[in-house]
Amino acid sequence: MRIRNRLIWLGLLAHCFLLACGLLPQTNKLTVLAGSELKDLEPLFDQIRKETGVALEMHYTGTLDGAEKLMAGEDVDLAWFSHAKYLTLLQGANSRVAAQEKIMLSPVVLGVKESKAQAWGWIDNADLTWRDVVDKASSGELRYAMTNPASSNSGFTALIGVASALSGGADALQVEDIDDVSAELGEFFKGQALTSGSSGWLAESYVQEQDRLDGLVNYESVLLGLNQSGQLYEPLCLIYPKEGIITADYPLMLINRDKREEYDKLVEYLRTPEFQQELMERTLRRPVIPQVALNDRFPDRLLVELPFPNSLDVVDRLLFSYLDEQRVPSHAFFVLDVSGSMEGKRLHDLQTALKNLTGIDTSLTGQFARFRDRERVTMMPFSSGVQDVRNFDVYIDDQGSLEQIRSYVDTLQADGGTAIFSSLQEAYTLASQAQQQDPDRYYSIVLMSDGENNEGISERDFLSFYTSLPEDAQRIKTFTILFGSAEEETMESIAETTGGRVFDAKSESLNLVFKKIRGYQ
Repeated sequence: MRIRNRLIWLGLLAHCFLLACGLLPQTNKLTVLAGSELKDLEPLFDQIRKETGVALEMHYTGTLDGAEKLMAGEDVDLAWFSHAKYLTLLQGANSRVAAQEKIMLSPVVLGVKESKAQAWGWIDNADLTWRDVVDKASSGELRYAMTNPASSNSGFTALIGVASALSGGADALQVEDIDDVSAELGEFFKGQALTSGSSGWLAESYVQEQDRLDGLVNYESVLLGLNQSGQLYEPLCLIYPKEGIITADYPLMLINRDKREEYDKLVEYLRTPEFQQELMERTLRRPVIPQVALNDRFPDRLLVELPFPNSLDVVDRLLFSYLDEQRVPSHAFFVLDVSGSMEGKRLHDLQTALKNLTGIDTSLTGQFARFRDRERVTMMPFSSGVQDVRNFDVYIDDQGSLEQIRSYVDTLQADGGTAIFSSLQEAYTLASQAQQQDPDRYYSIVLMSDGENNEGISERDFLSFYTSLPEDAQRIKTFTILFGSAEEETMESIAETTGGRVFDAKSESLNLVFKKIRGYQ
């Protein structure tokens, strides 16, 4: 044992000596507030650390969440999102950016099934316009997936691009332009049949639902990756309308000025021809330096870049216009556990999170996550069974509709057992009926529970019921929330079966989780 300990000490002394002499690179950790789409870079982190001595510790978040955190003074060294165009318009967030450098490029484009593109004459059509795309979406011929512009950068970038193209595209959008193109944008969004708060989740869902969809809007890199994945029944034809598109340029931003030396070293390496080549090969994003030529996996097209708005008022007006006027209106069912175990703080947290969605939360993320104009909301609190189903129609100009929701939420009381599957079955029954009566809405279910199913039907009984539903009703997704002592396996099973997603309110606030889910409704 003494010999072993001496060897360990000798090894440590040798390591320290080599470090002191500069013969081994020192590792400096930099914390990075980053968009979730950058997870595909993680396999390259060891290489980056070895070459630069910089270890990256990623903290993934949504773009608006990230901007809000920067405005609030989040203690990070770097920020890295697909673009920083909105962030630079936010005075509180932009003032924290000490430097930024573009690292890679990926246009946000529309991918259409090859058979559709062939039939419509869109393949290698240099005269194809965004209005041609709008016409196909408006007629119902083009049903596509796209992320929520208020939650995800790819949807946000696409919205800016389409609006700019429809307004003429020569100059940056102005507030008055939005009213001029609002009707055409509404026609375009008639074709949006799947939404999401994440570009990665959207791509996965497209694979699962490709039989009923004709394409999706996403980063070029994501679409190229899908074509090479072997998961598609037919490849996607990437569409680059002649008015242009907007490209994500992935700027790496320095937030902590004390880390300038490490930042410069990192940026210098990331922009070397060797690493840019590897980025292109690994992630299918375009190199940002001219020394690296595109490989043959990229379409041989000249990209026309549309101007980005230079005013926060324009961007906010466009986002609110999408949410309240142009997107397909939604009908959200909230299946909420109010069993006895929810008594006290848990119930209070639930009530607070729900009331924040009525406009009480005026933060950057809160104002975009609140219930929207034309939306229908169904509250279904449950314990030993569903207690009191209540429907609300939301009208932004009528604050009374939001006040009704707040008053209802205040009446919730905790008592009884936990009949998860009986309550979920009733939610699907009501959602299916609503869907048949009003098919021109986007339907979703949110299931929040703090415990295990201990009353009512079993999971097996629910699955038997679920598979007997009409096909359209089976496409209604359930987004489950882990809270308190909720059984993770059960909630994951429900989300997987229905095509939804699990959100964890054990590791972050219930309020934040409800805001995240709004990007999927």
